[in-house]
Amino acid sequence: MLAETYSRTVPDTRVAVQAPVHLHWLDSVTLHGIFGLLMFGPLAFGAVESWSLLIVELGAVLLFLLWAVRQTISGEPLITTNPLFLPMASFAVLIFVQIAIGATAYTYVTRSHALLYTAYGLLVFLVVQCVRRTSQVSALAFMISAYGFVLAMFALLQGLSSNGKLYWVRTPQWGGWIYGPYVNHNHYAGLMEMLAPVPLVFSLTRYAHGARKTLAAVSAAMMAGTIFLSGSRGGMAAFIVQMTVLAVIVATQKKHKSAFAQVIFWVIVCAVLVWLGGAELTRRVLSVQTEAQAELSGGTRMEIYHDAFQMFKNRPILGWGLGTFPTVYPQFGSFYTTFFVNATHNDYLQLLTEMGGLGFAVMLWFMVIVYRNAIRKLKDWPSTVDGPVALAATLGCTGIVVHSFVDFNLQIPANAALFYTFCALAAMEPRFRTFRGSTCAASLETL
Repeated sequence: MLAETYSRTVPDTRVAVQAPVHLHWLDSVTLHGIFGLLMFGPLAFGAVESWSLLIVELGAVLLFLLWAVRQTISGEPLITTNPLFLPMASFAVLIFVQIAIGATAYTYVTRSHALLYTAYGLLVFLVVQCVRRTSQVSALAFMISAYGFVLAMFALLQGLSSNGKLYWVRTPQWGGWIYGPYVNHNHYAGLMEMLAPVPLVFSLTRYAHGARKTLAAVSAAMMAGTIFLSGSRGGMAAFIVQMTVLAVIVATQKKHKSAFAQVIFWVIVCAVLVWLGGAELTRRVLSVQTEAQAELSGGTRMEIYHDAFQMFKNRPILGWGLGTFPTVYPQFGSFYTTFFVNATHNDYLQLLTEMGGLGFAVMLWFMVIVYRNAIRKLKDWPSTVDGPVALAATLGCTGIVVHSFVDFNLQIPANAALFYTFCALAAMEPRFRTFRGSTCAASLETL
């Protein structure tokens, strides 16, 4: 858009053509670099190891510098705000205060986590600055849909021929329930909760026709099917909530016909589950207390919840420090276990213990903005580009919001980075507007 305006106002044809080419190249590299980094995380076991964390953090900084270079070259710096920037800045201030006044139980860990949250913030900032055009939405939707489908197929293949190793070659140091590229099947389910709504929402729009509608529904169904096949009870419950929310939203659009795509989606999901799930899936759905490999049982989780709440009561305002739960927990543990308790298995409770009531309040502020702004764009979502973007992003966020009551997806960098990115897309102000004629419609149909 900036390039087009520049070319109209500069009479010299050579300058009008040459400058926008360079700016467009920088825009493209930055945008694809952002989502390339987001897609790298899951493939690197969720970006939980030191080497992968370094790549995510360093990649975010380099992309920000590239964006800054682009702004400098343009001569007309343009910074777009987002309502989430203020609560994110407030959370950063709380972390700084914890470090500055010594309110953290382990300063080094809090500083390390502060760097990671800085990387999340940079990625969110860059997404807000770079995603501006309908053609970008189309390209990103295709990229996310293809990526999720390939990852789901890989998870299915690995599940059918598993030797207990990641990618068939890497043995997890602490064991686990491997599914896809994750050591913990619950985190794989969390990833698919965010990715599956993208092709599913596209298949329900009036811009998807014929083969494109079918392919989008198939892609979404395969991703959704692996949530159930992964055996994650929290993932299953979260996905059911997502689909309930989607059904309610679609039902409010009386003029919007999407029954065909929904039928295709659920037929494929059921077929995959029956074919590959069988009795094992039924047993997993019906189980409540069963332990599986290194997964903590439901009873043990309740003990952890009780102990974590005791931690919160000891430091209710600023908490024990970002990232310090595994360090502090042994002081409050009320039971004996051979497991290393590295998380509460409840993101909300862990936030309370680490950031106190102030951090929890900022989180509520953050989520209220996300849903308030998204709902405004969902009133007539099929008729605009902003609507489907907000719907897909909101459904993805909703999956994690529900799943976080029983798991710790937001402690996994790959999932957390994608979650915050989707929150920013859901909350950003309308910028794509209504489609104008067949040209705009065709831009989405490139999927």
